Amino acid sequence: MVGQSLDDDKAEEAVVIELTGKTTIADFMVVASGTSQRHIRVMAEHLVERMKGRGFHSVAVEGLSLCDWVLLDLGDVIVHLFRPEVRAFYNLEKLWGPLPRGERADATAGADMIA
Repeated sequence: MVGQSLDDDKAEEAVVIELTGKTTIADFMVVASGTSQRHIRVMAEHLVERMKGRGFHSVAVEGLSLCDWVLLDLGDVIVHLFRPEVRAFYNLEKLWGPLPRGERADATAGADMIA
């Protein structure tokens, strides 16, 4: 669901990071870039609409005022949408470590939302 929404909105360099065993805040983190603040806003708004359409009504969103970095808390999945230079500065992928390329996450509730 998250991955499809980001693909539909042409997100760039989307990465899935498994958080199991690293933190209890979520099972997965998705990090992606947008080409502009407007692009990031549209991706975030579409993702919220799509999640609510699927019955996820408690979607928390932070950062829509500037759209340099927007965080969406979907419960089991946290989504970070960045402008490329902001993403490079915070470098969450290095901090948390992505899943190895080609490796899929376990079929948990969070993994189902990522697809």
